[in-house]
Amino acid sequence: MYRRVAVLIVGLSVALNAQESQSRMALSLDKSIEIALAPDGNAKVQLAAEAVRQAQARKAQAFSALLPNFDASWSARSFTQSLATFGIQIRVPGFAIPSFVGPVDVYDLRASGTQTIFNLSVIRKFQAAGAQASAFKLDTEQARVQTAALVGKAYVNATRAENAVATAMANLELAERLLRQANTQKDAGTGTGLDIVRAEVQVASEKQRLIAAREDRETARLNLLRAMNVPLDLTVELTDPLSYKPADIPEAAAAIQIAMHNRPDLKAQSGRERSAKLSYDSAAYQRLPSVGAFGDYGVIGVEPTTLRPTRTVGVNVKIPIFDGGRRDAERAEASSQLRSEAIRSHDLSKQAELEVRTAIEALRSAEEQARVSLESLTLSTKELEQAERRYRSGVANSVEVTDAQTRLSRARENKDTAVYRQRAARIDLAAALGDRTLIAQ
Repeated sequence: MYRRVAVLIVGLSVALNAQESQSRMALSLDKSIEIALAPDGNAKVQLAAEAVRQAQARKAQAFSALLPNFDASWSARSFTQSLATFGIQIRVPGFAIPSFVGPVDVYDLRASGTQTIFNLSVIRKFQAAGAQASAFKLDTEQARVQTAALVGKAYVNATRAENAVATAMANLELAERLLRQANTQKDAGTGTGLDIVRAEVQVASEKQRLIAAREDRETARLNLLRAMNVPLDLTVELTDPLSYKPADIPEAAAAIQIAMHNRPDLKAQSGRERSAKLSYDSAAYQRLPSVGAFGDYGVIGVEPTTLRPTRTVGVNVKIPIFDGGRRDAERAEASSQLRSEAIRSHDLSKQAELEVRTAIEALRSAEEQARVSLESLTLSTKELEQAERRYRSGVANSVEVTDAQTRLSRARENKDTAVYRQRAARIDLAAALGDRTLIAQ
């Protein structure tokens, strides 16, 4: 009987552990970015993909003007006509020509088609649509870079929030240990009630910080899940802890050259400028003659059983002469759009340079802050150890210990904040360079 109970308990324990492991998903930085960049991931990525599909549809619409166009029709009509209304009066002696004709039934089954042989304006319009579609594809890659940076910073912020909770718990444990030490000193006759009150105040303060840290951790977790576009009630376990890794800070000039070569938004803007140039050419080439072919074949007759085949084949040359100024207005609009895209290209290039320089300066500052915070944490730890020894020896009061404890708590928090800023600055620099692979490093 006891053996059966033991087996049952072991089985229940295994089942509960399995259920708990299934409800918690291990999540690394790479995996979080991968989930966000999936087809059904971040909304920005989904919208960029839809924009590509719309641009490809517009390209297909423009290309259709260069392809054959076929139609089929069937008609059956019955008509009457008064020849007298057209001034047709035929008089033949001995023979009566009616002035009213009908009703006449006509049946017509016909297939017709047209084909553009040469129209440079339509060709340029199709090329402009192709350049626009290529630009939207590059916009999709830019959206993926931005999404990866967004998720990366959200992940790092979530690990910072977890570190903040761990730091708050460590500070609370330290405050409680010092409270116990103050009680021991008082019981031994070397401490006072004021020392105990100071320690109790410090414990209460650390408890408040722990509550705030837990709230911040939950908010950071929700922001990460929202950036990934996954259910907000999903429980995740972050497997990449927040840790300091020295960063290689590039030279500004070299980094700017890399950004100008790599950034998808710059390439996309170049494509939009090329599309605007082709659209301008399309508007300008409307003044040129165009050549097309047309034809139809079908059967026609007054009885469905006596239909006769007929056909039409021809070539038409269209020479624009005057259209009320429409072509000139379209060309002026296209010229303005071309200048606008050139202005955007220049402005985006300057913005990219600014982002790279700003990211480098932010990373350089964050790197120094992280190093200083680590040194400060080491010194604060040593200071508290010395203050505790002096207090136990009776050569210092509790104020010295409380001050050292406060400085250590702040040093721990400053270290977490500095390391987070350093990691966030690295992500910003990777995004400014347009290199998505550097975000997870």
